[in-house]
Amino acid sequence: MKKKMLLLNTTVLLGLGGVLSTPAYASTIQDMESQKSQIQNQRQDVQSNIKAASDELTRLQAEQDQMKAQLERLTLAEEENNKKAQKTEADIKETSKQVEQLQKEIKLLQEKLEKRNDILKDRARSLQESGGNVEYLQVLLGSSSFSDFVDRALAVSTIVDADRGILKETKNLQDELKTKQADVKSKLASLEDMKAELDEMTVQLAAQKKQKDALAKELKDKEAKNEELKASLQAKDSSLANEQSTLEKNIKDQKAAEEAARKAAEQAAEEAAKKAAEQAQKAAAAPAEKADSSSAKAEAPKASSNDVAPTSAPAPKASNVVTVGNRWIGNSAYVFGGGRSQSDINHGLFDCSSFVHWAYAQVGVNLGPLGSVSTETLKHAGTQVSSSQMQPGDLVFFDTYKKDGHVGIYVGGGKFIGAQSSTGVAIANMSSGYWKQKFNGRVVRI
Repeated sequence: MKKKMLLLNTTVLLGLGGVLSTPAYASTIQDMESQKSQIQNQRQDVQSNIKAASDELTRLQAEQDQMKAQLERLTLAEEENNKKAQKTEADIKETSKQVEQLQKEIKLLQEKLEKRNDILKDRARSLQESGGNVEYLQVLLGSSSFSDFVDRALAVSTIVDADRGILKETKNLQDELKTKQADVKSKLASLEDMKAELDEMTVQLAAQKKQKDALAKELKDKEAKNEELKASLQAKDSSLANEQSTLEKNIKDQKAAEEAARKAAEQAAEEAAKKAAEQAQKAAAAPAEKADSSSAKAEAPKASSNDVAPTSAPAPKASNVVTVGNRWIGNSAYVFGGGRSQSDINHGLFDCSSFVHWAYAQVGVNLGPLGSVSTETLKHAGTQVSSSQMQPGDLVFFDTYKKDGHVGIYVGGGKFIGAQSSTGVAIANMSSGYWKQKFNGRVVRI
């Protein structure tokens, strides 16, 4: 009876050991697997943020490269405009000297002419009082012979013709000098207008460059912050990766320990069953213990059936002229007199009239020689229409530094596209603000 109880106790303990040990391991592994899954999810989020930060860095870099190109373009435009301003100032000084010299010459000629007029008036007065020209008569009457008379008459006629020729020559010269003076003054006024626009443009370009520098700095700051964010996310991802690696190692070690415990339990169960069989054989001779032995044998397989815990596996038309210039928005700069060479066009350097000429050329419309295009030529290039009948593609004119000093292409909705000194090629609002004040009502349909 004592042997029967000993066998029963051993079998029950082994069975309980198998039942209790396996679920404990499974619970620990399940927890770690859950933590691993959470870490993996966190890493996915972090890596997604890293990719977003990288994409933003790429975008910012492209934007910054574009900004650098525009700054270089503006610097080039500013240099060209400064050169033109210096040349204009030199031309103004030279033209002013020419005007002063011409005025002195005109004054001398006027004084000379006045003296000659006085002489002619005196001669005319003497001739009227004496019935003829006294000096000329004395010359003629003082002849000693008919031949001398003829010679003297010819001399007097020559003198009269000479006076008349001198007077006519002087008058022609005076008219010519006055014409030159008017031309020079007109040129001087034009140069003054150019200088006024260049001065204004230089100020605007300086302000634009300052604004662009500020934007470039802002982009650089954003880039630095994004780099910092990216580095932080990468550090977090690295930390999560280490944590995940540690959990994976722990899970592996835990599974190895579970496998070792399972094998130990199986071995213990086998040994217990073997001992139980041996004891049963020894007790087979005693009739009283046979039943107990049979009972123990019946219970032993029942106990061994619990040794293994259940496992589960885890599971170009003309109408297009209003849009062809969009490619230059943000990629151009204003240069007075620019846009009249292929090099300028390649670099996006235009003034208002050359841009209009270029835009129409892209849709197959020739607005005259590129080298001589101006607001003056453009306002005569098509048909004048009322501003109330404006349509996209019409040319619109503004009084800036002079009458019709600026031109653009109407795009509709109260806006026009043109090369502005402050922005380069851009779309501007002509229904309010500065351009509304400057719009003079001139509209030309090509």
